[in-house]
Amino acid sequence: MNIENANTEATERMMEARPVLVGLGKARDVIPGMRDNLLLHAGPPITWERASGPMQGAITGALIFEGKATNEAEAQALVESGEVELEPCHHHGAAGPMAGLIAPSMSVYVIENKTHGSTVSEAALTTGGNRSFSGLNEGYGKVLRYGAYSEEVLAKLRWMEDVMAPVLADAIEASGGIDIRALLAESLHMGDEGHNRNKAGSILYTTKLAPFVVKATDADTASDVLRFLGDNALSVLNPVMAACKAMADAAHGIEGSTIVTVMARNGTDFGIRVSGLGDRWFTAPVAIPQGLYFPGFTAEDASGDIGDSTITETAGIGGFAMASAPAIVTFVSGTPQDAINATLEMYEITYAEHKYFTIPPLDFRGTPTGIDIRKVVETGITPRVNTGIAHKDAGVGQVGAGLVRPPMEMFEEALVAFAERYGF
Repeated sequence: MNIENANTEATERMMEARPVLVGLGKARDVIPGMRDNLLLHAGPPITWERASGPMQGAITGALIFEGKATNEAEAQALVESGEVELEPCHHHGAAGPMAGLIAPSMSVYVIENKTHGSTVSEAALTTGGNRSFSGLNEGYGKVLRYGAYSEEVLAKLRWMEDVMAPVLADAIEASGGIDIRALLAESLHMGDEGHNRNKAGSILYTTKLAPFVVKATDADTASDVLRFLGDNALSVLNPVMAACKAMADAAHGIEGSTIVTVMARNGTDFGIRVSGLGDRWFTAPVAIPQGLYFPGFTAEDASGDIGDSTITETAGIGGFAMASAPAIVTFVSGTPQDAINATLEMYEITYAEHKYFTIPPLDFRGTPTGIDIRKVVETGITPRVNTGIAHKDAGVGQVGAGLVRPPMEMFEEALVAFAERYGF
């Protein structure tokens, strides 16, 4: 068993994966293992008792949306009784931002990895194989993924599901598919980093869909849908996350590989999975992000780090590509030089430089790709993550954005497990 050969194979598969947005469908119809009493959530496994405020709020909102509960107490009773089950998005080939809630009747984007198809590893096939999924993005502020569930939040979700989703489904089908890897490569050259800054990517996404949206419905509805997509600088985030999930899944299950294929947080625990260690989670308590807060809020209001969106860093963008997006510091704090330094530091803990994601300010150097648990432990450097910040209480929503690092303990535990498994 040769670790270097295994890591070369894992990172090559991650980079060569070509995720294409091919459709939109109901979660219960397209996500493997989805069922009517199941909610998918961000991060490693969690129970109601251990769930953070925003996670409990999002679960409550999802159950109200599904017509199974009318308030938080009813939602709690359903989950604690086992009548409603909770499982991580990552157990089903999916990824969700912040609380990441995907309910059975919600529509989700469908991504196909056109490069590897059925040659994805057996471990990856159990979680969706060459397909991956993510829900529709609600925009900023008081939204379900940040734990808000007021009537205005639910009304927006219903409009997205009843009006926008059918139009998008028809438009995506008519488009013949959108190559998200190509879209990301272009948006990185336009000032995005693919996680918290997706302004260019969302414009590209909306532009590609616009002609098909116009043909899919009446003029007023098309106008409303395009305005919603155009006004939301995170419209493309969910397809990007699903694309990154497909890329990371292509690298999973490589015997002897020390490359991280999942990083995810549920508001209580931060968890990672490693290519050569199967489906085992390595977890540790989340940190509180450090950053900028909306008017009226401070760090005292912040929940612990939350969301599956760290799949972007796992695939070599997001916080790892901050040098491409100096303007992001106006949202997460810092200076343009800090953004460049963040990317330069990540080369110290990654195995490869991306073939297709390149950074203009660094002379088009490839983004740092393939987090190597050996390098993390050896250097003492943990991955850089930029993220939104949720209020610690259920029902409030987003209160800011900032930067955070995963706990070192996960990487140390994973490295020990690797040594034990492979006899080092």
